[in-house]
Amino acid sequence: MKLSKPAIKRLILLVLAIACLVPAMPVAAGSEPPTRAQALAALKRSDPEERRRGALGLAAVGRMEDAPALVAALRDEDELVRAIAEEGVWALWSRSGDERIDDLFRQGVAQMSGERLPEAIATFTRIIELKPGFAEGWNKRATAYYLAGEYRRSLKDCDEVVRRNPQHFGVLSGYGQIYLRLDQPEKALEYFRRALAVNPNLKGVQSAIEELESLIVRRRRRSI
Repeated sequence: MKLSKPAIKRLILLVLAIACLVPAMPVAAGSEPPTRAQALAALKRSDPEERRRGALGLAAVGRMEDAPALVAALRDEDELVRAIAEEGVWALWSRSGDERIDDLFRQGVAQMSGERLPEAIATFTRIIELKPGFAEGWNKRATAYYLAGEYRRSLKDCDEVVRRNPQHFGVLSGYGQIYLRLDQPEKALEYFRRALAVNPNLKGVQSAIEELESLIVRRRRRSI
């Protein structure tokens, strides 16, 4: 079974919307969607269909403390398990456990998507004030600062994310992008490698690593 990235994202969104498994992921007739404990157990089974089912279940009902299980699944031998796990990790990271914070978070994401960056920064700042332990609030403000060209502020927020979530491959990749903007290719390469070490499925990051390695070699040759 092979699905495109957009199809996988639609699948995850549907799971999150209805809090149950989609028909494409078969379950026994009359059975209930898995509980959090069942989803965690399913991720450890030998049957790839079960692991897919477990990854989808965690995307729907998992907690932040379940993220390491999905991060581990990023190395699963089954391509679809890996893809679902990646989307699921983002779902867990974006879930604060507080309905008011989650509403603000969705508002900030919409503002950022609409390129209303000052509003988005203000919204994510409010989230950080209300729940400073919520790493994704810092990450989204770091992204908004990056898009606004405020790279030093973005770096400071990235530091806050990593303190709270060291496995955040998104922010590790973000460091790389910032250091590219600051013309520090060696630092960018370091962080891209760290991001890929957590999530080996980041094809864009892999390509960036290869290009940076070539660039650094050329620069060193010119400096001799």
